[in-house]
Amino acid sequence: MEEILKSLKRGVVEVISGEELERKLERSRKEGRPLRVKAGFDPTAPDLHLGHTVLIQKLRHFQDAGHQVIFLIGDFTGMIGDPSGKTETRKALTREDVDRNAVTYKEQIFKILDPEKTEVRFNSEWLAGLSIEELVRIAAQMTVARMLERDDFRKRYEGERPISIHEFLYPLFQGYDSVALKADVEFGGTDQIFNLLVGRDLQRVYGQEAQVVMTTPLLVGLDGVNKMSKSLGNYVGITESAETIFGKLMSISDDLMLTYYELLSDISMSELESLKRGISDGTRHPMDAKMSLAEEIAARFHGRNAAREAADGFRKRFSGKEFPEDARKVSGSVLGGRTDLAHVVSKVSTSFTTKSAARRLIEQGGLEVDGEKVSDPAREIVSKGEIRLKIGKKEFVVVNFG
Repeated sequence: MEEILKSLKRGVVEVISGEELERKLERSRKEGRPLRVKAGFDPTAPDLHLGHTVLIQKLRHFQDAGHQVIFLIGDFTGMIGDPSGKTETRKALTREDVDRNAVTYKEQIFKILDPEKTEVRFNSEWLAGLSIEELVRIAAQMTVARMLERDDFRKRYEGERPISIHEFLYPLFQGYDSVALKADVEFGGTDQIFNLLVGRDLQRVYGQEAQVVMTTPLLVGLDGVNKMSKSLGNYVGITESAETIFGKLMSISDDLMLTYYELLSDISMSELESLKRGISDGTRHPMDAKMSLAEEIAARFHGRNAAREAADGFRKRFSGKEFPEDARKVSGSVLGGRTDLAHVVSKVSTSFTTKSAARRLIEQGGLEVDGEKVSDPAREIVSKGEIRLKIGKKEFVVVNFG
């Protein structure tokens, strides 16, 4: 049970509550009844990106542990729009938009989930047919004061920005989804916590045991700062080519790489802990680890052969073989016998001429030595033959030791 819990909680921010989850898992084991584990996705865009797959990966973990996964497509709620984190009312989607996007979701999720062990549902099944009487009963379980406790609604109210009544219905509808599906566990991003807790409340009202709520972090995008988003251009789309996926993942920082390993990779917890130790003590090079991650993710969506070809293509493009022919050449004699990278860069670069500037550049991943990204300013280079340096984004230098 301890190992199962460790795996199921991997990459999870909050569990409400851990004790309830343990009880449900233990009862499931004794009774031979798999838990019903739900996550909902409104089909607001035609394609999924890696940020969406954080939740789907957690569903897969429960699926691998023998539980029933429910992938809920919010075709009804998608026409309202989740107000979570929004500063204004979402533009309503048409039924045609929702239906078209829902088809692509069904095609894409089975690159991660086992179709034979996945129940795909649409919440229009029960929400479209709700009677006015039942809708009033659901709405009676929530107060305006509690709605305004939500940070997004409160800020809009205090800023005198409009809040439409139908936006108040969204968390109630999402909560009712859990009633209709008799969910034991529901997953959502950290921005979904209010909606997820409403599900617990409504289940109690309808005489059901409250679901366990598990939240996952919002995946930081390629820029290392903002939430992954197509509108910000910092995303990796799962329908993009293997070459594009591979190349984008190779651009992330070493720190972000470890986060992606935890949230997106299928490697075991013990392998993940070993990887972190290796990066920390220098026995595992970050570039090698990043190549492995990029190949794993590309293979998930395009197959192992396509991923290998993408990896080979990347190596060829960024190896010394394709170094610019007109790169500036510098004699190794200017180094005065010192070969630590911070000193080398400060002596041969025209942009990073001080050791402090060179050190910062290297620590931030801005230096490549013979096609390999390095991040240790104290690392020594081999002072023989030629060393090819890519300094920052545009400066190429060949250091010749004769």
